[in-house]
Amino acid sequence: MAVSEKDCLFCKIVRKEIKADIVKEGNSFIAIKDINPVEPGHVLVIPKQHYTTLLDIPDRLGEEMLKFAKQIASELLEKKLGDGFNIIMNNLEPAGQLVMHAHIHIIPRKEKDGIRFFVKVLGKK
Repeated sequence: MAVSEKDCLFCKIVRKEIKADIVKEGNSFIAIKDINPVEPGHVLVIPKQHYTTLLDIPDRLGEEMLKFAKQIASELLEKKLGDGFNIIMNNLEPAGQLVMHAHIHIIPRKEKDGIRFFVKVLGKK
């Protein structure tokens, strides 16, 4: 489902039309706390320009996005919010993307936190 920049939740956050808990802001990206975190410290890295998926992001900006995500992940570890972290990007609805604006999840992880990703549900095809 295509979403216009005018109606996009993340574009509204970037334009400061909707309040968000900003962790870090740069020229091209904003990092905000997830409103429904998997773990404390769960952060979203969002391009300020509207792109739907990773495939839409220009290569140069994609490289810049990864560097920005690395900075955020490093800061989360420095703050002792986790002993490790996951970086996840869902692209399109079948992959679990809920907001149709490209974004990366950075999820701090602790030993034995009970979180498991990529678990296939038996009986589903």
